Amino acid sequence: MNNVSVIIPALNEEEPIAGVVREVVATKILTDIIVVDNGSTDRTAERAREAGARVVKAHRGYGRACSAGVAALRPECDVIVFLDGDGSDCPEFMNQLIDPIARGTHDFVIGSRTRGRREAGSMNFQQILSGRIAGLILRLLYGVRYTDMCPFRAIRRDSLERLGMREQTYGWNLEMQMKAARAGLRILEIPVNHRRRAGGASKVSGTVRGTFVAGVRIMATLVRVAFTKS
Repeated sequence: MNNVSVIIPALNEEEPIAGVVREVVATKILTDIIVVDNGSTDRTAERAREAGARVVKAHRGYGRACSAGVAALRPECDVIVFLDGDGSDCPEFMNQLIDPIARGTHDFVIGSRTRGRREAGSMNFQQILSGRIAGLILRLLYGVRYTDMCPFRAIRRDSLERLGMREQTYGWNLEMQMKAARAGLRILEIPVNHRRRAGGASKVSGTVRGTFVAGVRIMATLVRVAFTKS
């Protein structure tokens, strides 16, 4: 299994996106890099193409962007890596995410920013706390230990297809973690380092409104998945 594709949702990430793509290219382990332009009003798409990515378009919504990236995968893709386009994730950890899947020991590997080294100011208190609380709830529901809802993750393509992902906004990551646990996927969480964003403004933690809206969507996703089969 060596056909790895990376999906990078990006909304108004003109400043950092080229650097993110170049860091991913430097790993030399990918067959395809997809930047999903999530309705940007700046030069995000242009910068991504110049750096070597394939760009697809999606309507606003983090989950919509991830879904559009999955829909654009080439047939030969076996493993999908997701990471953010703001420069906060560290692509040099990609091998550590992919290797357990390539060895056949795991289906889903998620990075934990809270267990890795975090640059000062890279995560706020609310992000850390919400990840811990969600992890506790999921442990009670499914017996799986998560410490974070980190966007930096790798999953077998066929495993992701089994999950029937529905969430179109900020709850996408949590939905994946919940459905992976419920489906009995072989899950591994590993520490990854995390940096402050390299440019632009956070859509979640950058404003009070963004934090509130993301929190509401994440809680709605948790309730929906916990109490339904879809």
